[in-house]
Amino acid sequence: MILGRFLTLSYTRGAHVMTKWLIALAFAFAVQGISPSAAQDFPSHPIKLVIPVPPGGAFDLTGRLVAERMRASLGQPLVIENVGGAAGNIGVGRVAHAAPDGYTLSLGLWSTHVVGPAIYDLGYDVVKDFAPIALLATAPQVIVSSNAVPAQDLRGLVAWLKTDPGHATAATVGSGSPPHIAALLLEQLTHTRLRYVPYRGGALAAQDLLAGLVDLTILQPAVVLPHVRAGKLRAYAVTADARLTGAPQIPTVDEAGVPGLYVSAWSALFAPKGTPKAVIARLNAAVVAALADPEIKKRFTAMGQEVPPRAQQTPEALAALQAAEIAKWWPIIKAAHIKAE
Repeated sequence: MILGRFLTLSYTRGAHVMTKWLIALAFAFAVQGISPSAAQDFPSHPIKLVIPVPPGGAFDLTGRLVAERMRASLGQPLVIENVGGAAGNIGVGRVAHAAPDGYTLSLGLWSTHVVGPAIYDLGYDVVKDFAPIALLATAPQVIVSSNAVPAQDLRGLVAWLKTDPGHATAATVGSGSPPHIAALLLEQLTHTRLRYVPYRGGALAAQDLLAGLVDLTILQPAVVLPHVRAGKLRAYAVTADARLTGAPQIPTVDEAGVPGLYVSAWSALFAPKGTPKAVIARLNAAVVAALADPEIKKRFTAMGQEVPPRAQQTPEALAALQAAEIAKWWPIIKAAHIKAE
């Protein structure tokens, strides 16, 4: 009789403890914004990918190419939503405040996830409010000049700049843009000075460069390489430690005489912070499969972009890259007193 009462009491207490444990577990999944079964079944409906630039540009095409290829792995489409404005910060901000369930993602750019916070007063934190998924592509810039510039190589260009400091003009596509930031690093490493001329886009900057109205720029390959191949612009170096796959004849900055002038306008996928690790892993696997597609590599090469090595395609590698880039660029940007336009 006594033994029976003891077993009943023990069972009741055990059931009570088990119930509390299950409630706590359910609450944990609720905080994560996804149930255990939903994590296994992800994705069960289309995913929205916010691209923080207008349609038609190189970064927009990068996001669309990878998104379309990810569909084969995920079994669901990634629906593109272009949200431009404020140098991409409006679109990125929408994702920062979205539900952390894996169904709203952001195409993150070097300009939005590294440079932006050093210039703009944002309503979110590019590190604390996002979960890295994977690096998609890197896009080293190319140092080019008008054919009217007398220098024939990068060492000669630096020497020419030093003959009359502050006289040469450099085209940018606005404050904090890759051409602007790259030129600031060029000044720092070579002890030279430039006069900056802002343009509304790379194509417009290239037009004035072709006309000889500005002296030089450090711009994305997709814009300048056709003119370089036609002999209408002079290319000095690629701002990376490896030559471009699509233009192997152009030396690296290390080879050309300004070692360490590395500037790469990379793109990556991010989710809101708090997105379950299982969902991040599922999305990362889809990106890895997409980047292994030979057609993706071919299209990226044509745009002057590089697929990162497999070891750099993990969420951890993306987080490390972002942290290193912030540590490198924020002091340079703040020392130059760059302000939002």
